[in-house]
Amino acid sequence: MLLLIAAILSACASKPGTSIPAFRAGLRSSSYGPQEPFPDPDYWINTSKAMSALFADSTPTIVWIVGEIQFEGTSGKGGLNFPIPTGKKAEDYPNIVFSEEDKNEEYFRRFDESGVKVWLQIEPGDGDVPVQIDLILQRYSRHPCVIGFGIDVEWYKWDENSAPEGTAVTDPEARAWSEKVRLYNPNYLLFLKHWLVEKMPPTYRSGIMFLDDSQEFTGLTGMLDEFKVWGESFAPAPVGFQYGYEADHPWWDQLSSPPKDIGRAILDNVPNTADLYWVDFTMEYIWPR
Repeated sequence: MLLLIAAILSACASKPGTSIPAFRAGLRSSSYGPQEPFPDPDYWINTSKAMSALFADSTPTIVWIVGEIQFEGTSGKGGLNFPIPTGKKAEDYPNIVFSEEDKNEEYFRRFDESGVKVWLQIEPGDGDVPVQIDLILQRYSRHPCVIGFGIDVEWYKWDENSAPEGTAVTDPEARAWSEKVRLYNPNYLLFLKHWLVEKMPPTYRSGIMFLDDSQEFTGLTGMLDEFKVWGESFAPAPVGFQYGYEADHPWWDQLSSPPKDIGRAILDNVPNTADLYWVDFTMEYIWPR
């Protein structure tokens, strides 16, 4: 009986019941987007909540990049912004590079307290994706703020010559990644990010949100035309959009409230939208420190 109880408790512990909000709005965060110094937790909390407040029933959420590609020659390695696990060596993780200190823990602790949710995203390079999923979720899945895992496919097996826009994800890869993420929490989602539909898995959709980060539009109409195609390509699966890029600043700066006006237009035209994120390249223009 004691063994049975222990097994049940263990199973419950490995499958936390954190609910994932159905509609999310906030920011994209990277080390290379904001102005120096990197914003403190209060800025991210207040600003993601300000973005979320523009859209009824949305939950403040941040796409938090914990792994940025490390370029080497014409290809790249997966770079993770926390130290290598205790007792491990660099050769245990081919094509994965670690930092000397954890750059996320204090932020995630504050996000836990504030109710802000977080996607943990990588730019995988040639690093093994399932290994990176394990490394990141073993370290951070205990945080209530975490709702899932993201992969920027632009940098998946990126090669300057043979795959300058990344390598397309196959259905078996998407299934394996989605199922691995959900081993840590059955409610977690996986997102795959790109601007080209053909870089996404052809048919596998279970547990995945498809995030479009396209830019360089001539105006809002052009953006919506492209975003509608993205939404229709994956419907009824959820889709999301990153916007606010500097390349589009000349036209979105003419709007009365760019984050809200663009977001509302997307929601009106793409009914399966579940995520809206303003990028950190221009967030301080909208929400100054």
